[in-house]
Amino acid sequence: MPLSKPVKRRLSHRRTIVCEGYERDDGLWDIEGRMVDVKSDNVENQERGGYVAAGEPFHDIRMRLTIDQSFLIHQVEASMDATPFQMCPGIVGHYKRLEGTRIGRGWHKQAQELTGGVEGCTHLNELLKPLTTTAVQTLWPKASESQAKTGAKGMLNTCHTWAEFSPAIAKYQPHLFVPHQQLTETQDQ
Repeated sequence: MPLSKPVKRRLSHRRTIVCEGYERDDGLWDIEGRMVDVKSDNVENQERGGYVAAGEPFHDIRMRLTIDQSFLIHQVEASMDATPFQMCPGIVGHYKRLEGTRIGRGWHKQAQELTGGVEGCTHLNELLKPLTTTAVQTLWPKASESQAKTGAKGMLNTCHTWAEFSPAIAKYQPHLFVPHQQLTETQDQ
């Protein structure tokens, strides 16, 4: 069901995020994301020749994670084609710090420790979340049975459908199912 009809309004800003997953010929996977911010009006900006024109990207940033079937990150590449400040692209090399880490439970916290705050870029860090879920969606149908079980464990309790006591888990991942009553009793102890 769509959202309700809004009051009369005018578009001011559009953020577009596109993520894609590619199976490579060498057995690895490229997960790519691009974030583009576009304003509907001119924006004063001394670092971009006095202003950023309406319709011109305010941000245009990209990231590629090269991973294997176990979600180990082999290579990270980031680029910034449009930014509000000339110094922004200078941080892209910091994302190499993610190489050798493995996407899974606790990975976003680890990524934040490596590239958060002044050690990274807010917008590149925002891209990490959809990139990692795109990685899961890309590899999931191709995973072996053992990898699918490991992946399912990583998804457990991440949302109401993946709750260890949900009917979906009981039906599709019965080895991970914990009846709600049993869960409550365990938590009370």
